[in-house]
Amino acid sequence: MERTLASAPAAPRLPLALDWSRIVFLILGAILIYLTVVPLFVLLVTSVIGREGLTLAHYAEVLTTPTFQRPVVVTIVAAFGAGTLATLVGVPLAWAVARTDMPGRRLVQFTVIASFVTPPFLGANAWVMLAGPNAGWLNRLWVTLSGVEVPLFNVFSLLGLIFVMFLYTMPFVFIAVSSALELVSSEMEEAAAILGAGWLHRTMQVTFPLVLPAILAGYILAFLETVTVFGTPAMIAIPARMHTVTTEIWTLFNYPPQEGLAAAYALPLLGLTATLLWFQRRLMGRRGFATVAGKGGQRRAVRLGIWKVPMVLFAVMVGVLTIVLPYLQLVVSSLSRAWGRPPTLDNLTLENYRFVLTFEFTTTAIKNSLVLATLSATVATLLAIGIAYVVQRRLLPYPGGLTFLAMAPIVVPSIVLAVALFSLYTKEWLLLYGTIWILFVAYLTKYLPLAFANCNAAIISIHPELEEAARILGASQLRALKDITVPVARAGIVGAWLLVFMPSMRELSSSVLLTSTDSIVISVAIWNLYQEGKLEAVSVLGVLLLVATFIVLAISFKVLGRDILPVQRG
Repeated sequence: MERTLASAPAAPRLPLALDWSRIVFLILGAILIYLTVVPLFVLLVTSVIGREGLTLAHYAEVLTTPTFQRPVVVTIVAAFGAGTLATLVGVPLAWAVARTDMPGRRLVQFTVIASFVTPPFLGANAWVMLAGPNAGWLNRLWVTLSGVEVPLFNVFSLLGLIFVMFLYTMPFVFIAVSSALELVSSEMEEAAAILGAGWLHRTMQVTFPLVLPAILAGYILAFLETVTVFGTPAMIAIPARMHTVTTEIWTLFNYPPQEGLAAAYALPLLGLTATLLWFQRRLMGRRGFATVAGKGGQRRAVRLGIWKVPMVLFAVMVGVLTIVLPYLQLVVSSLSRAWGRPPTLDNLTLENYRFVLTFEFTTTAIKNSLVLATLSATVATLLAIGIAYVVQRRLLPYPGGLTFLAMAPIVVPSIVLAVALFSLYTKEWLLLYGTIWILFVAYLTKYLPLAFANCNAAIISIHPELEEAARILGASQLRALKDITVPVARAGIVGAWLLVFMPSMRELSSSVLLTSTDSIVISVAIWNLYQEGKLEAVSVLGVLLLVATFIVLAISFKVLGRDILPVQRG
C-alpha cells in the first residue's frame, strides 16, 4: 500500500556533533564584539591612565589648556558655516531635481554623486591650486583682469576652510532631501494651488515643511562630516596656522605620541558624533509622518517658467565649483612640469605619471591600498553575511544586540578609532603597528556597518522556507547559507563588497595615524607629497584614485542601480 506524503519519514538530519554551524556563528559574534567593544574600552582606559595609575589629569589638561580649546572653536565655527551653506545650496538643488521641470536633472544628479565620491582631501588640494593667495589660478586670473594686486580669495583662511568643506558636504543634504521629496506626493501642494497659492508659496509653506526632518538630518550629516574629517583641514587650516580637533589629535601623535591626551581629546568627539547621529536617525525615522499618500502618491513637476534659466545657472555654478574646476585643475596639474605656470605646450609633460608609476614609494602605496581595500571588503562582507544571517534567523541570543554592535562603528569617527587602535596594537604582546594589518583592522571595523546594512537588507527579503527545505534534506545551517541564501542575495552581497572597497581605497583620517613606511597607502602618500610641495605628483595620484573610484562606481550602478550610495560616508 502506498504511503502518503504526510506519513513518509523525514530525511535524516546530520548528527549534532557534525553540525559546526552554531560554533561558527558564535565565533562570528565574538569577532564582532572584539572589533567594536575592545577598542573603545581601551580608548576609555587610556584616557584615564597616567604614570601613577588612574587619573583625570588628561581631561583636566584638555579642558583648561588654550592649545586644545582653540581647535574646538575653529571646528564648531567651520561646521556651522559649512553645514549652513550646504543646506542653503543642497535643499533648493534637491527640490529642483526632484520636483521641477528644470532641464538637465540627470546631469545635476551625476554632478552631486561625483562630488560625493570625490575624496575631500583631493578637492582641498585642487582648491589650494585654484585659490592659493599667490599662485592660485583664479587669483592670478583676477590680478591679470583687474590689475589689482590683492588676491580675490585666500583659501588658507577660516572662510576658505568653510567654503571647501561646504562643497563636499553639500551632497549629504542633497541626497537626504531628494530622497525625502521622492516619497512626498503632490496632493497637498495641489490643494494649496486650488486655494490660489503660487509655486513659491507652495514650496516654502507646504513642501519644505513636509521634508523638514530630512533637511535637519542632512544638516547634521554635513556638520558631522566637517567635524570628523582630517584631510581638508590638514591641507587648508594647518598652512593658515589654525587647527581643528582632528588635526590637533594628529599633532599629539608627533613623536613621542601622547596617547592619554589624544584619547581624552577624542572621546568628546565620539560623544558628539554618537549624539548627533542618534538624533539624525530619529529625524529620518519620522520623515514620513506628514505625508498622506506616501510613496504611492503622484508627484507632478512644478513648472518654473521664467525661473528655469536662473535655476539652471544655479545648478551649473554648483557643478563648476564642485567638479569642473577641481577636476580640470587636477588633470592639468598632473600633466604640468610646474603647476603654477600657465598650461602652455612647453609646460605639458607625462613625466609626473612616469614618476608616480615607477617611484617605489608611490607604487608601494598603490599596491597596499588595492590589497587592503580588497581584503577589507572581502572579510567585511563575509562577516556581515554571517552576522546578518544570525540576526535574521535568530540563531543566537540577543539578535538586537548583535545588530547594535554591527552598526556601532558608524558613530565612531575614523580618527577616534585610530587613536583606540594605536593604543591597543602598540603593545609588545599585540604589536600590529607598523604593518598593514592594523590598517586592515581599522578599515574592517569602520566600514563593517555599510556591509552589514546591505547584507541584512538582502537577507530580510529571502524567506526562511527555502533554507528549511535544505535542512529537511540534511544540510547544515552553514550549507543552507552557502547554497541557498548567498546565491539568492548575490546582488546585495556584491553591493556590500563595493561599498566597503570604495571608501577603503581613500581612507585618510585613520590611516594618517596608523601607517608607517612599510604600510603606506595612497591617501597618506598624497598627504606626504602635499607636505613636500610635490603637487604635480599629488594630482597624478588624485587622477588615478578618481579613475579607480568611478570604475567601481560604474560597476556598482550596473549591479545595484541608482540606490547604491548611502547617505553616510563615515
